[in-house]
Amino acid sequence: MSERIERVITSGTFSLDGGTWEVDNNVWIIGNDSSVVIIDPAHNVDKISAKVAGRSVEKILLTHAHDDHIRSAKEAADRFEAPVYLNPADRPLWEMVYPSWDFDGELAEGDTITIGSTELNVLATPGHSPGSVCFYAPSLSWENSEGVVFSGDTLFQGGPGATGRSFSSFETIIESISTKLLPLPESTAVLTGHGDSTGIGLEAPELENWIKRGH
Repeated sequence: MSERIERVITSGTFSLDGGTWEVDNNVWIIGNDSSVVIIDPAHNVDKISAKVAGRSVEKILLTHAHDDHIRSAKEAADRFEAPVYLNPADRPLWEMVYPSWDFDGELAEGDTITIGSTELNVLATPGHSPGSVCFYAPSLSWENSEGVVFSGDTLFQGGPGATGRSFSSFETIIESISTKLLPLPESTAVLTGHGDSTGIGLEAPELENWIKRGH
């Protein structure tokens, strides 16, 4: 049974450092006709549930713990009866939202998440937040790509994720992108936490421009 990728776009807010912004989030569902994993079930669990369509949710994977990505995680965990996984380096952000409820499992560099016959390889990519991770699936395809990486808020079309708020670092995100993401095959699709998808081959030539502009 072959695995496929589905996207749900949900809308809500992101709050940090005293500010609040309207955001649209990409929720990624990876699986087959019987079971799936969900990456970042943001904002609207009803809309996500409609796309899951009764399939078993094996795991809920979080790329990082900013509140737009995790505020609906407990509702999703309860709805789908699924465990939640996060890199514990993001615990300070997690506890801003969930001071008395904890995630179920930890994500770390080198971990492998399996859904059906597909493997998602965990890449630790700090910078946007201390515990940001990406998930690389060389066997999956999106819009005819050869491999995909679910980049969360680490890499977008046009550059790195934001690093102007608490718990973030531009130097660190550049190091993460340079060492973990840009070495992936050029044919790899980059499936982002917000906005349009892009590709490693499209973004890699711009690295020096990002460094020069400083964001």
